[in-house]
Amino acid sequence: MEIYHQYVRLRKQFGRHPKFIDEGAEMLADIRPNEEHASECVPKNPVITVTQCVPEMSEHEANTVAVMFANKAISHVEGGWPKDIDYTEAEHTIRYRKKIEKDEDYIRTVVQLGSAIEYLVKQNNAIDIYEEYFAGFATDHSAEVPSAKTLTVFRDPNTVRRSVSSINWTPDSGSKAVIAYSVLAFQQQPAGMSLSSYVWDLSNPNVPESELLGPSQLVCAKFNVKDSNLVGAGQYNGQFVYFDTRKGSSPVDSTPIDISHRDPVYDFAWLQSKTGSEAMTVSTDGMALWWDIRKLSEAVESLPLREKGSDTLLGGVCLEYEPTAGPTKFMIGCEQGCVLNCNRKAKNPADRIAGSYGGHHGPVYGLRRCASWCCTPFITCHVILYYAVACSRMASVGRLINLDLGLLRALMVG
Repeated sequence: MEIYHQYVRLRKQFGRHPKFIDEGAEMLADIRPNEEHASECVPKNPVITVTQCVPEMSEHEANTVAVMFANKAISHVEGGWPKDIDYTEAEHTIRYRKKIEKDEDYIRTVVQLGSAIEYLVKQNNAIDIYEEYFAGFATDHSAEVPSAKTLTVFRDPNTVRRSVSSINWTPDSGSKAVIAYSVLAFQQQPAGMSLSSYVWDLSNPNVPESELLGPSQLVCAKFNVKDSNLVGAGQYNGQFVYFDTRKGSSPVDSTPIDISHRDPVYDFAWLQSKTGSEAMTVSTDGMALWWDIRKLSEAVESLPLREKGSDTLLGGVCLEYEPTAGPTKFMIGCEQGCVLNCNRKAKNPADRIAGSYGGHHGPVYGLRRCASWCCTPFITCHVILYYAVACSRMASVGRLINLDLGLLRALMVG
C-alpha cells in the first residue's frame, strides 16, 4: 500500500523577503603612504605663478534646431487577407477561415503558440505584480507651499507698455489665444500707442501668429465658438467688429458708430445658434445689444439695463453666458455692484430682467455661473484700486449665500 502526502504551495510563497538592518562601518582596505616615493620629492625653488582677481568668463552662442511640425493622415482598413478575398463580404471571410482551420499547418502553429502562451501565463501567476511591499507609508504633502511654474511668456511687441484687458482661448484645441491690449484710463493713452492686438500660438511665443488692427483699441476679443478663424472684438469707441485671420489684420465688418455703444464695450459673448453668427455686447452706457455679423448695419435687439421698478440705467461691465444653463439666459455684472439675471425670450418684455443681486460696493469685474448645480449658483468679485478683492459673494436664484474669500491680490498683466 503506497502512502504519500501531497503538499501544495504557490511558488511566490517560497523563501523570505530580504530584511535589512543597520550595522557599523567595516574597513575593507588600508593603503599607507610609500616612504620611498616621499624621498624622491624635490621642492622647486623659486616658484613663479600668475593670478588674476577678475573671474574668467567665456561667451558661447548656440542656435537651436527648429522643429518642423507637419500634419499627416492615414487611412487604416482591415488587412491580412489575400487579394482574391473581399473582407467587406462576411461570406467570403467565413469561408476562408473554415478553409484555413482545416489545414494541418494551422493546427501545428496553434499548438506551438499555445506552449509559449502557457509559459507566460504560469509566469504571471507565480509573480504578484500588484503586491505592495511598503504598506502603511503615506506621504504627507499638506506642508508643501502651493506654487506655479511659468511655461511661456507672451510679450507685447510694441514699445509702449499696455495692459492685457482680455484673454480668450480657442474653443476646439486651446492651442491658440487671442489677447487684447489696451489702456482704459480716460484720455491717458500715450502718444504713438499701437492699436494692435494679437493672436498667439502656444508653440511659438516669440512672434504673434496674427495681428488684429481695428480703428480703435480692442477692450475684449473672443474666438467664434464654431469657427476659430473668426475673432469678435469690442472696441474702446463702442463699436463691435469681427476679424477673419485668413483675410489679414483689418476687420471684416464693424457696427456703425451712431448705433453702437457710447462707452467702451467691456465684454461680449458669442451666442448659441445654428449659424454661430450672433453676438451680444454690454457696455457702461447702460445698454445690452445683440448683433449678427452677417448684417452689422443694425442691431438685432437691445435691452436697457434697469432694475425692476427703477428708471436708472446700470452700466454693464462683465457678461456671463453659459449655453448649458439656457440658450436665452445670461447674467450681467454692473458698474454699480449688482448682478442682473436676464432672459432674452421672456414671455413679458418687462420680465427680461428677472432679478437683481447686490452686495458689492464697487463694479463687478468677474462673474461666473456653475451650470452643473441644480440651483444655478454664480460667483462674483470686484477690485478696489487694483489691489484687493474686497469680497466675493456666491448667490443662488432664490437664496443668497455669502462667501468671504479674504484679501486677494488682483493680477494686472502687462
